[in-house]
Amino acid sequence: MNPHLPQTIAGLRVVPRRHYGRWLSVLVLLGIALFLIDAFAHGQIDWNVVGQFMTAPVIIKGLVNTITLTVYAMILGIILGVIFAVMTMSSNPVVGAMARFYIWFFRGTPLLLQLLLWFNLALVFPRLGIPGLFEYRTVDVITPFLASLLGLGIGQGAYTAEVVRGGIMSIDPGQTEAARAVGMTRITTLRRIVLPQALRVIIPPIGNEIIAMIKLTSVASVIQYDEVLHNAQTIYYANARVIELLIVATVWYLAVVSVFSLGQHFLEKFLARSQGRRSRPAADATVREA
Repeated sequence: MNPHLPQTIAGLRVVPRRHYGRWLSVLVLLGIALFLIDAFAHGQIDWNVVGQFMTAPVIIKGLVNTITLTVYAMILGIILGVIFAVMTMSSNPVVGAMARFYIWFFRGTPLLLQLLLWFNLALVFPRLGIPGLFEYRTVDVITPFLASLLGLGIGQGAYTAEVVRGGIMSIDPGQTEAARAVGMTRITTLRRIVLPQALRVIIPPIGNEIIAMIKLTSVASVIQYDEVLHNAQTIYYANARVIELLIVATVWYLAVVSVFSLGQHFLEKFLARSQGRRSRPAADATVREA
């Protein structure tokens, strides 16, 4: 017995805290997991069909189309996002108003509606081109791929513009003022000073947008674009193996998202290291001057 303890508490025994709620939640979650595993393992799912179509040529073609559409739509979205983010901060009120209208319109309308508008553009403009020089029928130009690309890419640009604008605003305005003081133009300052530093803020949300875009490509199945979900639906309309083909599509979506998430992780680590390398020489110089 410790003689320094008061006599009233010296004889008390330490009792470990009981986490009854924690154990109860573990049992409940374990029960749900076992129920789902049993349902999928011993239910009416034919796993041979799942394995058969996992690498079917039509599914692989749809997977390639999904990745292709994701990459092109994100490239278009990032380009438009950077342009309109810069436009929103322009001193020209007309340019700023146009950028804000673009962001307001494409963030305020459903993606499915935008895809349908692009796909049915021929009802508004039957022909595209310059009269007398070259003209094409709109129904021949606006294919399911192009309609999907325009709908996803232009819509994504509105969200990316806000991400880029937030990244630019996170940079100390003093750096911009210093760059302008030494004679740099606005575009040069943005390209060489602001955007490289803003990348560390921009990359994580852009990575999340890419992952969201992979899943959003499934909406393009409504306008008959041959992405992985559309092709899976085409197969189960013929063989009535609905859940099996949906599992195939689910596995491929998870695989693609996992690969892109891993790439995002390594890119963020690389940017963090490069930012650290840039900041250390500046800190060492400050110490030497002191």
